[in-house]
Amino acid sequence: MTNYTHFIDLAREAEPPADGILSRTVFQDDRVKAVVFGFGQGQELSEHTAAKPAMLFFVKGEASLSLGDDLQSAQAGTWVHMPANLKHSIRAQTPVVMLLVLLK
Repeated sequence: MTNYTHFIDLAREAEPPADGILSRTVFQDDRVKAVVFGFGQGQELSEHTAAKPAMLFFVKGEASLSLGDDLQSAQAGTWVHMPANLKHSIRAQTPVVMLLVLLK
């Protein structure tokens, strides 16, 4: 028997709330943790760091993203790899769905 996790439409797993941020762990094992986020328009995760490397994949919407001292745009299809301890923040310009993959 093969064990796997399958989502036909990841955007449906974290429909962005009108006001706020929703997060849901969709997968976790001893090597990775995958969390899908739904950001309401204008919502922001303030600057922070993660102790482990991480990847962001934007599924839906548009956001501005600070990575260290750089400001970048993100949209559906944007992928980012961040090394451990890189300061970063995310601000949703429109409703956003984003997948965060933390490497353990």
